[in-house]
Amino acid sequence: MSNGHIVIGELFGTAVLILLGGGVCAAVTLKRSKAKDAGWVAISFGWGLAVLGGAYIANGYSGGQLNPAVTLGIAIKTGDWSTMPYYLIGEFGGAIIGAVLVWAAYLGQFHAHLTDPAVVGAPAAPAEGGTGDASGDAAGTAHATAADTASAPKADPAGPTTGNQAQPGGPVLGIFSTGPEIRNPVQNLLTEIIATAVLVLFILTQGMTKGLALNGTGILLTALLVVGIGLSLGGPTGYAINPARDLGPRIVHALLPLPNKGGSDWGYAWIPVVGPLVGAAIAGGLYRLAFM
Repeated sequence: MSNGHIVIGELFGTAVLILLGGGVCAAVTLKRSKAKDAGWVAISFGWGLAVLGGAYIANGYSGGQLNPAVTLGIAIKTGDWSTMPYYLIGEFGGAIIGAVLVWAAYLGQFHAHLTDPAVVGAPAAPAEGGTGDASGDAAGTAHATAADTASAPKADPAGPTTGNQAQPGGPVLGIFSTGPEIRNPVQNLLTEIIATAVLVLFILTQGMTKGLALNGTGILLTALLVVGIGLSLGGPTGYAINPARDLGPRIVHALLPLPNKGGSDWGYAWIPVVGPLVGAAIAGGLYRLAFM
């Protein structure tokens, strides 16, 4: 395959991956969506099927890697780094395109969601009962606290929440990128490393079964594994396991003209990039040590 084929295959395949994967997050999250509140099982299966569609589209042109972590693991396995830049161009470019398409497909739902006071928070009611005596001031403080709680933004089932500074992502950031349920950088990084190492080692060892990776069955098995990783290991961080899948859409979230979208949580953004790359390097090293 030529370098041009690699870029085109990865561009189209990764765009479909993010369109379908981000699409299921949008469907579950946004108001006026028929799939709202469908839950984590729907998200896990949606991402698995997104891998299936994207990888089959790209397979004939580029092999359907769709993931810089997978590309890194394959380069470590084979020792061939010459095509890696072309894979990365296609993967990150496709991730950005796919995220824009998710926004376009759900344009009305984004507007309805981000202009709903129940989501973005209504102005707090003024405190009542501030009479100067202790009991009146306590009543006023309690009323204000209740109003603040009622107007706090609701959790995004697909990613970070906006209710406090410990979870600084905007109310729709989880449609575009991942975020932890418990913000602990060491644990979050370790979760991404473990989950990605499982994925990449699985992909690398497919080559040990003759013809499996070439006849398309390997793509189906990988898609099912992505579902399994989501159900088993996705709970702590939302399982990025793919730097392009997280960073490209996060950039799109930062640039899109979405009202009340909140922050893009750049303080966390390094974890779903570094974690998968470290996990892929470990998987590649293990493959060379144990299987070659």
